[in-house]
Amino acid sequence: MRNTEFNQKQVTRYLLVTFGFAYLIQFLVAPLYRSNRSAAQLVLAAMMFVPALGVLFCGADLKGMGWKPRIRKNIRPILFAWFGPLLLTAIGGILYFLIFPQHFDLSGSYAVALGGPEVLEQMKEQGLSYPMYVLISAISSITYAPLLNMIAALGEEIGWRGFLYPQLKDRFGRTKGWLLGGVIWGAWHWPLIALIGYEYGAAAGNSAGYIGAPVTGMLMFSFITAGLGVLHAWVYERSECIWLPALLHGAFNAAAALPLALCLVNTGTYRLLGPAPNGLLSSLPFLIGAVLILRKKEH
Repeated sequence: MRNTEFNQKQVTRYLLVTFGFAYLIQFLVAPLYRSNRSAAQLVLAAMMFVPALGVLFCGADLKGMGWKPRIRKNIRPILFAWFGPLLLTAIGGILYFLIFPQHFDLSGSYAVALGGPEVLEQMKEQGLSYPMYVLISAISSITYAPLLNMIAALGEEIGWRGFLYPQLKDRFGRTKGWLLGGVIWGAWHWPLIALIGYEYGAAAGNSAGYIGAPVTGMLMFSFITAGLGVLHAWVYERSECIWLPALLHGAFNAAAALPLALCLVNTGTYRLLGPAPNGLLSSLPFLIGAVLILRKKEH
């Protein structure tokens, strides 16, 4: 992988473009999310390519980011990127439900909160029980979903891991650079958290809200992405291939909502703890992994 020297002009330009376009999109999509969730989700999926555009606008070079998969060399990173997120998400979800068993729910209340009561009726018409639906979703999260999600995730990874993280690492060192990059990555999502309750509020099936909303949700999300960013950066450095953090990102997105599908809605402030891996308690497997990586000597 190429050696990167910190370029303040490029980094400033990248952040202005990436945050400017993304924040504009999020402010515009907020009303759409309330009226047409499916259309809004398509817009948000397209927004994932904004960091890649930011790299182009700041004049950085896409070459040297590692476009060759090198599958034989990267078997272990591939296995971790593909299956690790579901495994760690499952461990975090189990931990949450062991502590809060009263929140475990197989009635489908989460699906109803997001899609309306007709969702369960449609499942019945297809001969699916709700537990079977959750099982099918889990199977998809370790088969084709990571690959499908990887395409959109690549747009983000080109910007975050391909460009910004190496720049920050050169300027601030490995630990501070990676953690700062994760905080920035989380802050990129802040308007959605503030405007529609993304991740912790109404948009995540928790219309009851949570203490200190939306600020606590914004801070919590950046704390979690700081840890997640370490895992993505480690996979990128280990594999020297930009496709691998994109695969990890895609697999994480595929698995993240599964614990919510098994949880009561409107758990209020408990939503900041879990059961999805952006809660403080349920994210512990990921955060512990990040700490272990940071404790290793930089190679």
